[in-house]
Amino acid sequence: MPRPSIEAILIALQAAQVVFLLLHDWVPLGRLSNLTAVHAVDSRSKLLRTTLFSALPFAAGLGFSVATFPDWPIWVRIYLDVLYAVTLYAVLRAWWTPYLSSSDSPRAERYRTRFAGTLSFLPQRHGFAPDVLHTVYHGVVVATLVLLAML
Repeated sequence: MPRPSIEAILIALQAAQVVFLLLHDWVPLGRLSNLTAVHAVDSRSKLLRTTLFSALPFAAGLGFSVATFPDWPIWVRIYLDVLYAVTLYAVLRAWWTPYLSSSDSPRAERYRTRFAGTLSFLPQRHGFAPDVLHTVYHGVVVATLVLLAML
């Protein structure tokens, strides 16, 4: 059986990210999510807007990737490179910088509320610990960037 190409693996990773962004605030996932807390903190309309706004660039990237598979034109590569580099920056700024080096009290309080009772394998620091679901998502973002660099 032939091995999948890097492009095919990237499409699978992109699809997983689109699914995550569309569903993680809406579908119960046991201890990986706390929908009661999420919906108590944010209104349905705000969650819907946030879901659509955050998923749209990733869905577009996935669409571009599928439409031009397997020979992505340079503009698709640039789009994906920029999208995932910005995403990694946002993930680091929103989750890992406050966790590792500084306290962000409003964010820590919000995360403490939204992710109460969710599974985490890291100890709390500065008021919160990244939950498993988001940590896996962050790992997929990094894996996407690594594979993009390998093209």
